[in-house]
Amino acid sequence: MTEARVEARSGRGESLLGERFAVFAECLLTGVWIAVASLPLVTYPAAFAAGARHLGRRLAHERGGLREFAADFRSALRGGWLVGAAGWAALAAVWVDVQAVRAGLPGGPLVGAVGVSALIGAAVAGLRAAVLWRPGASWRSLLAGAARRTVLDPAGSFLIVGGLAVVVCSAWFSAPLAVPVLGAVAAAAVAVEERYRHR
Repeated sequence: MTEARVEARSGRGESLLGERFAVFAECLLTGVWIAVASLPLVTYPAAFAAGARHLGRRLAHERGGLREFAADFRSALRGGWLVGAAGWAALAAVWVDVQAVRAGLPGGPLVGAVGVSALIGAAVAGLRAAVLWRPGASWRSLLAGAARRTVLDPAGSFLIVGGLAVVVCSAWFSAPLAVPVLGAVAAAAVAVEERYRHR
């Protein structure tokens, strides 16, 4: 009887380990899909939205693969490309701020710090909005809600910032490593939003 219980527990442990490894592998694969879908540069919000939906299906044990990812990506792209273009415009504005800091303009360090902080906050809000995207959802309303959650849930926002930092460090160490890590960032954003929803 005791041996049977040990074997049952051991089997569950192995299956749990296998399940966790499968989810990790799915995150890495999703990162590759996100990276490829983000190549046109303004499509990264739609790519993250499709990746988050794919990971959500995987965690819910629903069927889904590249075909469903592509369908979600096309649907999210309808308004998502404008969000992507706005993100690049914000990055350009922060770059100008950083140049002002380097030029030694009065008040430059303060403006630069505010600009970088605002850019990080916008990136976190964008990821949180992408996680909650569903076909037919308005990106404007998603971003407004995500901005509120970014401020009201600093712990969750910090976790996403940590994920983004891992992507940057991976790219600095070896650019190809950053590609699969994008899926882990999407998974972290999914987990943060689930945590916030259950609070």
